[in-house]
Amino acid sequence: MTAELHSRRTVLTTGAAVAGAAVGAVALTACGSDAPSSGPAAAPPAAAPGETLTALSDIEVGQAKAAKTADGKDVIVTRTAEGAAAAFSAICTHQGCAVVPDGAELKCPCHNSIFDAATGAVKKGPADKPLPSVAVKVTNGQVVTA
Repeated sequence: MTAELHSRRTVLTTGAAVAGAAVGAVALTACGSDAPSSGPAAAPPAAAPGETLTALSDIEVGQAKAAKTADGKDVIVTRTAEGAAAAFSAICTHQGCAVVPDGAELKCPCHNSIFDAATGAVKKGPADKPLPSVAVKVTNGQVVTA
């Protein structure tokens, strides 16, 4: 009878371990995706030169604003100085979520990556690549694609 109990105990323990591993795998899968960490934002959104993204006066110096290109791609426009701006893809380089402006930073609500709004550089991971820049210039008070 001892061998029989031992056998049941072994089966139950092994079954619990397998079930725990399966639950762990499902939890990890829910947090990630099949995309590589550098895949979602490998290239900036393509925009035709001269496309207006926003009025420069709508952004305070040192702050950023979400905008869209004419074809609906998400971008972030940052007023870097009184008459200057920079723009970046709004798609996080970690898993492809849209970042949101928060003062002088851009934050990813999905996994808490933080980017510098003026440069697109990673300030805090898990993202390990900067946001791709979008070429812009200021023309007649408007931030337009260059």
